Amino acid sequence: MKTLLFNSLALLPNKVGDYLYHEIQIFFDKMTLESKLKSVEATYFRLNTVVEKVLIPVEDKTILEIGSGWFPAMPYFFLYKLNAKKIITVDINEHFTSKRIAELNSLFSKKYSCKIDSNINSRLGLPEEVDYFSNYDIVKHELPKVDIVFSRYVLSHMEEKDVVALHQKCSSKLAKGTIIVHFISPSDLRAHGDASISLYDFLQYSKPEWEKIHTKFDYNNRLRLPQYLAIFEQCGLEVLYLEYQSIDQGSKQYQLFKTIQLHSDYAQYSEEELTAGNIFVVLKVT
Repeated sequence: MKTLLFNSLALLPNKVGDYLYHEIQIFFDKMTLESKLKSVEATYFRLNTVVEKVLIPVEDKTILEIGSGWFPAMPYFFLYKLNAKKIITVDINEHFTSKRIAELNSLFSKKYSCKIDSNINSRLGLPEEVDYFSNYDIVKHELPKVDIVFSRYVLSHMEEKDVVALHQKCSSKLAKGTIIVHFISPSDLRAHGDASISLYDFLQYSKPEWEKIHTKFDYNNRLRLPQYLAIFEQCGLEVLYLEYQSIDQGSKQYQLFKTIQLHSDYAQYSEEELTAGNIFVVLKVT
C-alpha cells in the first residue's frame, strides 16, 4: 500500500507531490519529539566516543550537516554538547517549522541543562550559530568552507552518481585535513515498517525492477559497504575510522536474509559485506 501511495504521489507535479508527502508524513507520525530526540542522542553518544579519541576535533569548529531532516537535533548536540562554533545545515526539502523549533528549544534546554538563545532575526527561532538552508541540493551548490562535513543516515537516500559527485567535490574543494563523518543505514526502508520483510529484501531485484518499486519519496540506492568504501577511495579520501554492525546468525533478520534469492549483482559479496549495517565512517581529505 505504501509503495502504491508513493508511486501515485510521484505522478503528480513536484510541488503538489512534495506537499502531500510532507502532510502525510506529519499525519502518520506518532513519535513524540522526545522519542525522536532520544534516537538522535544515540548517534551523538556514538560520535562522542570517537571525538574523545581525538579523531574528530569538534570544539570551535564549523560544521556542515547534509540532511537537516525535521528538526536540528544534531546541530544542537554539536553546539551545546560538543562546543562547535557554527553549524550550517542543508536539506533538499524544507521540513523545519517555527512551532517545531520552539518545542525543540524548550525540550533540549531542559533535558541537557543548557541555555538556548533564539536569534531574533531567525524566522524559525534558531540560535544564531545555526544556519538552515532548505531546498538546497548539496551536489549542485557550492560547498561552504567548513572544518567538518556530517551526515546522519542520508547517503543511502542519494543516487549513486550523487554519492560519487559529493565526495569528488569534497576531495577537490575542501581544504586538506577536512573531516567527513557519515552514519549510514544501507537497509531496505520498507522493512522498517513491516517486520515480515528482510532488511535486505531489495537485494533480490535487478536495477530495472527496483526502479519500478521505489520512488523519490522512499529512494534507496542499495549500495553495500564495499561499494561505499570503493567510492571513498576512488575520490581520494582516507578512512580514519570505520565501524559497523554484523548480523547475528541466530536472529530473525538472518533467517529472513537467507530466504532471499540474491540478484547476480550482489553475488560477489560475502554475507558480512551484504548485511553490514549501522555504518559509522570517518574520512579525511588528503
